[in-house]
Amino acid sequence: QVQLVESGGGLVQAGGSLRLSCAASGRTFSSSVMGWFRQAPGKEREFVAGIGWSGARTHYADSVKGRFTISRDNAKNTVYLQMNSLKPEDTAAYYCAATPRVQTWTPGNFGSWGQGTQVTVSS
Repeated sequence: QVQLVESGGGLVQAGGSLRLSCAASGRTFSSSVMGWFRQAPGKEREFVAGIGWSGARTHYADSVKGRFTISRDNAKNTVYLQMNSLKPEDTAAYYCAATPRVQTWTPGNFGSWGQGTQVTVSS
């Protein structure tokens, strides 16, 4: 199991930027596929971005392509989500998650979750 703690959320104006961090503990982080998900009130949790264990492979939801960038530093046991050109519709609680192997970029494929960090984008 990987324990995950997100940070970096906050209130930002539309067009602004935030960088989320997810600190992991546990020996399996460097071999885990990591993902960022988000959940807005009244909506289902949805995939945002994912990254393979080496960092060479990334995958994004269409809604954030070109605006968000996922990266990881295995030496620091941390995964990041750089969010630029933020929009009000990006407002949600953001969660990082880990899985040994990804089959689909869906919440059910990830077994370890952080507690979430709130991102609010004002118009």
